Amino acid sequence: MDNRDVKGGARLFETYLSDPDKFPVRFIYAGKEYKGLPGARKMTAGGGNETRVTLTLRLDPTMAVKAEARLVRPYGQCEYTVWFENDGESPSAVLCGVDALDMRFEGKDPVLRGCMGDHDNFYSAYEHELSKSDKFFQSTGGRATHIVFPYFDLVHGNSGTMMALGWAGTWEALFSTEDKTTRVRLKSDLTLHASLLPGEKVRTGQVVLLPYKGRNYDDATNLWRRWYMEYVLPKANAAGDPLKPLSTAGFASDTGLPNSDGSISERHFTWKPTLDKLVFEDMVPDFRWFDAGWYYDPENRTVEADWWGTVGTWELDREKWPGDSFLQSNEACHRLGMKVLVWFEPERVTNVPALCRNYGYKEEWSIGEGDVRTNDLGNPECLAWTLGRITKMMGENGVDMYREDNNSDPGHAWPYKDNKEAEKYGIYRSGITENKCVCGHYALWDGIIDFCRKNGKCTFVDSCASGGGRNDIESMRRGFPLMRSDYDRTTSSMRLSQTSSFCRWIPYHGSSTKEAAGQLEYNKDRGSSPYVARASYLPVYNFGGEFTHNPLLDFDLMRRNFNEWKSVRELLTKDMYVLTPWRHDSDRTHWTAFAYDDPENGKSILLAFRMEEAESETFTAKLPFAVPGAAYEISNADTGETSRRDGKDLRDTGVTLRLTEKKTSALLYIKKL
Repeated sequence: MDNRDVKGGARLFETYLSDPDKFPVRFIYAGKEYKGLPGARKMTAGGGNETRVTLTLRLDPTMAVKAEARLVRPYGQCEYTVWFENDGESPSAVLCGVDALDMRFEGKDPVLRGCMGDHDNFYSAYEHELSKSDKFFQSTGGRATHIVFPYFDLVHGNSGTMMALGWAGTWEALFSTEDKTTRVRLKSDLTLHASLLPGEKVRTGQVVLLPYKGRNYDDATNLWRRWYMEYVLPKANAAGDPLKPLSTAGFASDTGLPNSDGSISERHFTWKPTLDKLVFEDMVPDFRWFDAGWYYDPENRTVEADWWGTVGTWELDREKWPGDSFLQSNEACHRLGMKVLVWFEPERVTNVPALCRNYGYKEEWSIGEGDVRTNDLGNPECLAWTLGRITKMMGENGVDMYREDNNSDPGHAWPYKDNKEAEKYGIYRSGITENKCVCGHYALWDGIIDFCRKNGKCTFVDSCASGGGRNDIESMRRGFPLMRSDYDRTTSSMRLSQTSSFCRWIPYHGSSTKEAAGQLEYNKDRGSSPYVARASYLPVYNFGGEFTHNPLLDFDLMRRNFNEWKSVRELLTKDMYVLTPWRHDSDRTHWTAFAYDDPENGKSILLAFRMEEAESETFTAKLPFAVPGAAYEISNADTGETSRRDGKDLRDTGVTLRLTEKKTSALLYIKKL
């Protein structure tokens, strides 16, 4: 169903974006509250599918405000960011109380739908009736999508609005109702209360709004997913080719050496047996995944175990990889059509005195005290040094893709520098460091992508922060999560639970494809069953294991799973229908089912799972995408049986599946004739 509210949505948001008095931002400057940007000058550019609007407002001789907005007409979608800049010659008055969005939505019976964030909540779904109580979310750690999640589906009347806040720092959201209106307030950079120095500028998070008609959750989800694939997901290369589903494999568990995590155990003599084995078994992935522990520590010592406490140099460990041995290993991958991705963590530095002494780092670029500190990417010199270290390593070693992690909460460190500056200048500085560091981090990714664009590498990055900590929508315009959560590396029930919620918002991502009690374990058995593999079918397929060191590993089973994923991978980015309620990963007493449909080519799949404790042998799946009057051919991937059904029958009566054993699954290929 195409439920775009193009006419009404475009008209509504164009009014808000074009009328300075109605622009949905709120802030306090010099003690005066501003609602909208009254008196701002307007400039409009573009036409056809996209219109860009710029509003500029002079508050006093030191402070200028600029709102940059875009309207995407085919979807009626809009987005904007507001900048505050001191272009004067003295410190500005105090800026505070900034709401990136302060807007009212008309319509009775408002309901807020969405999911929570990674860590603690593991993308648990919610559906909240706002007429009964308000709903409030707050993220203070500086990794925006841990615990809570800045994506929301607000249903109001017989319509709704999908919305997101793009800000890789602290944020909060408040949804409250008054009569038949719902007030939404989104705030980024929670502690912002500061005077800006001459030449400084700060910004709000990027606000994204997508209206739709009706109240159906799957319809709203699929409108968002289509828009996301077209306007958010980055391109694959400098030529602008679309990003296709991809596979990765790590070699680190196949070295026969102790491996605490990452790629610590990899050496110049370990990679070739693994690669030869994958070639022999016809299991060559699209990417070699090279993770943490490959670098010297700041004292120029090899890293044997503590990958976390030794970051910062981004200098290849020549004890593990003498000469050009790492480059040679990557060139061997390239000859097979593989690319190489490498792990970095640039938002932390360790042993700063040694980093300064040996690598040209400067003490003032670090924020905090102790052995582990936050790297000040808001400092242009520090940003340039960090970018240079990363691109030098990638360029010298034939690395195609940048993978980034962040295993700390910078939100707790940023106030340290704010307080130092407040003492130095004698003015309010709260929130300035966060704003500059978040903007600097986006600039770091832009610099890496630009380097990759100029050198024939991947024009996207992997977004990771202890799993799913950096999945805000502005980050997603530069990359995607290879692993949506570290906890996806455990049970298949956790994986099915997360797929039921997370996929509604970020359609392109991956998980693990194994099942284990602990995140880092690889069971010494025959490998993932079809049930576990199917629970892992996402646009990114990540596999690993002791390929040469586990004699029980069943490569026939691995190939079966890998090839089946290849047969469905293109559909995994299309329309998705969650056919069963969201359930906590501890609830394994039911069936879980998803369907994916491509209405353009008439191909679909149904994935159904009888979970570990599900007593019922049967499950009936009604297919909302089936077209009444159309004929469909259904093929069972396990039995080979085929049948023909009418679309109305599939929609109203459904397909009944029978699985006689618990923890088994079914895959149906469906084709509209």
